[in-house]
Amino acid sequence: MQKRNIYDFTIEEWKSWLKEHQEQGYRAEQIYQWLYVNRVDSIDEMSNLPQSLRAKIAEEFEFQALHTLTEHRSQDGTVKFLFQLHDGHAIETVIMKHNYGNSVCVTTQVGCRMGCTFCASTLGGVARNLTPGEIVAQVVESQKLLDRTGERVSSIVVMGSGEPFDNYDATIQFIKIVNEDKGLKIGQRHITVSTSGIVPRIYDFADLKWQVGFAVSLHAPNEELRTRLMPINKKYPIKELMEACHYYINTTKRRITFEYALMGNVNDQDEHARELAKLIQGMKCHVNLIPVNYVPERVYTRTPRNQIFRFKKILEDSNINVTIRREQGGDIEAACGQLRAKHMDLEFRL
Repeated sequence: MQKRNIYDFTIEEWKSWLKEHQEQGYRAEQIYQWLYVNRVDSIDEMSNLPQSLRAKIAEEFEFQALHTLTEHRSQDGTVKFLFQLHDGHAIETVIMKHNYGNSVCVTTQVGCRMGCTFCASTLGGVARNLTPGEIVAQVVESQKLLDRTGERVSSIVVMGSGEPFDNYDATIQFIKIVNEDKGLKIGQRHITVSTSGIVPRIYDFADLKWQVGFAVSLHAPNEELRTRLMPINKKYPIKELMEACHYYINTTKRRITFEYALMGNVNDQDEHARELAKLIQGMKCHVNLIPVNYVPERVYTRTPRNQIFRFKKILEDSNINVTIRREQGGDIEAACGQLRAKHMDLEFRL
């Protein structure tokens, strides 16, 4: 029997599992304490559980360890892990240090099927989805590193490699687990999920009425350009995407962040800024401008600094709330997919 990842369950699911195995429900809180507070590495370490219960857990669950292939540290404090999964695949996780705390960027898929032409994550397509436990384990491993200096994970962004809404059920389960008060206690307002625009899932996510932050990777203000940059626009064009975004705002009463990667002479001209302002005018939203990361396999170049600020001012003149993302980890290739792509290329050449 294929054993499950021990991080896969919510506390309520542990209670149900315990009941099915004629065990007391309160043991679920003890299990969560060992997993997320004591952060043990084996079932045998759960010393206040009866040996018989530990044996039952071991029959069905295992610690599917994330093996650290590389751990890169930036001058700005950013840490990027390349983890190897139990089946040999590699994924990336990033710890970003801010003045308000430590944020962990987690991956939801091995690779990505979205095919965005400016992103390293899509190189080689998608190999498989991660389980909820494999996403949770990234946060646990990050917290173990921070334990050395007495710090904690204060926020999570689900913006690593892969499309979270292409692995929707696992992403939702992950949020429930890390949000649990008996475990990691990451509040919903300290979690942000990003999507490239899988429209049906935006409606599903809105209907949850959670307090989780929500971001949409937009990157273009019109259908023709967005389709060229992001193939998903063929299936879910901007018109449908905007309708879903309006539904999200009206249903949750929360704002959306539109991610917009600026690419030199592609989507960064004055007319693009004016088009973008018109597209989102009046919406409860915020625009995050992202100077594009250089990816050797891609052809895009970074927008000049003066044009970035010009683009920002055009949006601000239209009363759009806008910021420029502070670059972190540039010296350690911290952009999504860069380390994994290099690792895959090395394996291929070997």
